[in-house]
Amino acid sequence: MEVVIASSSVADAGIGCWDLHNGAEQLRLKSCASTARGLTSVGHRFVASSHLRDPSATSGSVFYWSWDRPQVEVKSFPAEPILPLAANSEGTYIAGGGVSGEIYLWEVPTGKLLRKWHAHYRSVTCLVFSDDDSLVISGSEDGSVRVWSLFMIFDDMRREEATHLYEHSFTGHALRVTDVVIGYGGSNAIIVSASEDRTCKVWSLSKGILLRNIVFPSMIYAIALDPGEHVFYAGSRDGKIYVAALNAESSSNDAYGKYIIGSLADHSKAVTCLAYSNSLNLLVCGSEDGMVRVSDPKSGNVVRMFRHSKETIFFLCCGDGAGEAKG
Repeated sequence: MEVVIASSSVADAGIGCWDLHNGAEQLRLKSCASTARGLTSVGHRFVASSHLRDPSATSGSVFYWSWDRPQVEVKSFPAEPILPLAANSEGTYIAGGGVSGEIYLWEVPTGKLLRKWHAHYRSVTCLVFSDDDSLVISGSEDGSVRVWSLFMIFDDMRREEATHLYEHSFTGHALRVTDVVIGYGGSNAIIVSASEDRTCKVWSLSKGILLRNIVFPSMIYAIALDPGEHVFYAGSRDGKIYVAALNAESSSNDAYGKYIIGSLADHSKAVTCLAYSNSLNLLVCGSEDGMVRVSDPKSGNVVRMFRHSKETIFFLCCGDGAGEAKG
């Protein structure tokens, strides 16, 4: 079963899960008000979400659900509020980004905190693992994007000798980083980052340099890569999903600007999150109007819609791990 899961800041709405094939709602996990990018599917076995608590709270809160039970099974309380969460593909590690700029790495089977390190000068806003699970890429309110090797993080001797822990530090954004994705090319992969400064930047992982800077008409909140990595999709505050070229040497659009080759159907409010279903070749988006829309990226047509809540959807992900989910 290919599913999409979505979360928002409304506890009553909680986390929704739908079958992408037929649109049926499979599960609704309530009593969770998620943070932005604070939802992750862990090894196709369960769901973890960073829970919004009282703004004055000094500790964090992470909830865990099994796919076949609607009740919270485990509650964890980290030392500080956690914003984004990410799990590696095997579901053995969960990374969390703190408001202080720290990154936490937990072992899933035991729940043990394995490592913690100071990653950014301000809050961590987004986290993602590389496809081989050897790297963690983080974005921050300080405008930087950093690449972390888990080999370095776990090597105490190298950590003591190194002047810094990161593999690369990309500092081209002027404002908060809103999203980051990494391609499928291993050490030759690209990284795409989005920011409130209305730009998306394409970085070379192997060379550690900026490959392309794309300026958009509106602030970009979310990005998703086409599986062939010919284009990427950028969800914006103006309700459009822009299509930007990755491989074209020179491309311009009279309506939008260099490297932006078009846009998908307008939404009533800002597009806040995107996910791509590689197996079904569908683009899934969430927006401030509380709707999840599933589109055919070739035609741009919306093929399915789900009502999640009346509030902003903070995060989406697609996967095939909820086959045992029971509504």
